[in-house]
Amino acid sequence: MREGKEEVLLSSEGISRRGLFRNAGKLAIGATAAAAMTAGGLSFLSGAEAKGGRTEKWPWPYVKLDPETTAEIAYNDWYRLFCGAAVVNSVFSQLREKVGEPYNSFPVDAFVFLEGGISGWGTVCGSNAGANIVSNCIIGPRIAESADGMLMGSEMMQWYSEARMPVYMPKNPKVKTEIPKTVSNSPLCHISVGRWMKAANKDLMSPERKDRCARVTASVAYHLVELLNQWKDNTYATKGTIPSKTCGITGQHNCTDCHGSNVPAPPLPKKMTSEK
Repeated sequence: MREGKEEVLLSSEGISRRGLFRNAGKLAIGATAAAAMTAGGLSFLSGAEAKGGRTEKWPWPYVKLDPETTAEIAYNDWYRLFCGAAVVNSVFSQLREKVGEPYNSFPVDAFVFLEGGISGWGTVCGSNAGANIVSNCIIGPRIAESADGMLMGSEMMQWYSEARMPVYMPKNPKVKTEIPKTVSNSPLCHISVGRWMKAANKDLMSPERKDRCARVTASVAYHLVELLNQWKDNTYATKGTIPSKTCGITGQHNCTDCHGSNVPAPPLPKKMTSEK
């Protein structure tokens, strides 16, 4: 609490009648707000937080969404927010209206940096990163009890790598010409976009390439909501895997696209060497 004249009201020097009513009013407002948050099921304070730590509670409240509506939002949002933030906003903007908090306070626009494979560096496709943000926020991360949004995120990246993209056709496409479909065999932006540009014979700044990425973003948002709806219905069985558990180094399932014959060969973990 800030030191100053207001604290005199709480000291042993005495409390004025006006100060008593003013501070009582503040306490009443605070109590009312806390009660409303708790009654609405939106209290995210746990015992650890009350003791000075910070532990979020998962899952976040989720209601089933229409995949096609979500895809259309993502497609149009790509032209403002680009791939990653568009995926996040396609889900969270609807949940703001249907649920409220914590989605009202989520800073979606801050994730525009996911554009171009994260700040234009062509690493993981922003739509994959956006899908992971959504699944880990709603379901919860691996550190949460009985939650693993990371596996759904991994499943999304595998699906992205294998699908003929773009899958989704927008209702009112901004580019009317046919957009070729390609399989990236990778969750990485530069490979996914590069393979498509070669197949389509279009450069990076072409309207066709831009609309292709908008449609890919919509495709990811569509499939993500399909999985989230299954999760909500308790019918979801993840296909997600963690590649580092099988190859001994953090990486995707297909390393050779980038590394060729220079794939890093990490030392085997002690457990694996002791088994031989």
